[in-house]
Amino acid sequence: MNISNVLRNAAALGGIATLIVCGTANAATPAKAKLSAATHAVKVQQIRNATIKVNYAGTTFLIDPMLAKKGTYPGFEGTYNSQLRNPLVELPMPLAEAMKADAIIVTHTHLDHWDDAAKQNLPKNLPLFAQNEADAQSIRKDGFTNVRVLTKGTEFKGTRLSPTGGQHGDDKTMAVAGELLGQVMGVVFQRPGHKTVYVAGDTVWNKQVESAIQDYQPEVIILNTGYARIQGLDGSIIMGKEDLLRASQLAPDAKVIGSHMEAVNHGMQTRKELRDFIAEKGMDPKQVLVPADGESYSF
Repeated sequence: MNISNVLRNAAALGGIATLIVCGTANAATPAKAKLSAATHAVKVQQIRNATIKVNYAGTTFLIDPMLAKKGTYPGFEGTYNSQLRNPLVELPMPLAEAMKADAIIVTHTHLDHWDDAAKQNLPKNLPLFAQNEADAQSIRKDGFTNVRVLTKGTEFKGTRLSPTGGQHGDDKTMAVAGELLGQVMGVVFQRPGHKTVYVAGDTVWNKQVESAIQDYQPEVIILNTGYARIQGLDGSIIMGKEDLLRASQLAPDAKVIGSHMEAVNHGMQTRKELRDFIAEKGMDPKQVLVPADGESYSF
């Protein structure tokens, strides 16, 4: 199926083979009760783009590593500002420091979440969790030897990891590019004595996101809020500033973090726009957080 030809009948999209809009994941049924009151700190660090680290019970998870130097890749064809080269900025730390982790989670294999630099530089024997067998097989072909599919009930060093569903674009986008849609996932971290952390992944706001928040009751919610856009289509293929408000309203006691901004060409919302929106809506800037690259929080 040629996306460009399909969308020329409605609006120009262009080729997005390296960014293919992904579809709906099979969300796992969660345990609704919290495991216990939190007594231990959880650390979240924004690296760059959607790349973050979650230090949970002394285990560091590197999520969606995009590790290339600034300007390594051409912009995503058919998206806004595709004349810009990705990543737009350098890593905020040396590569060796960015790579330090006990395990890797790849929510999906788009270039801005799992790039050539990650494939080339990360240790091939690190435990790595993928969303499905197709992604796992692809990653194994890159030489990684300890790749597992993240499923309901997965545990790693005593931490429960649960996949959640998502949709990488609104229904209109999905309808237009339906034959090319794949899957995306989020992940929930749970362990007795630790705050529950929900990383939503590359999804728009939908019932799957609402269900994950309602069912898991996370105390820390991380959303990809760069509002990435494809030419010729309305809306975004990930979340934006309005979704910070939705999350904070649905989980008023949770810390809500905005990620995946100012690092790839098609992201249309900036950190300043999000911070201005937080102030405009009267949200607590200590509760709704927009970290700079390299910034970290302990909860």
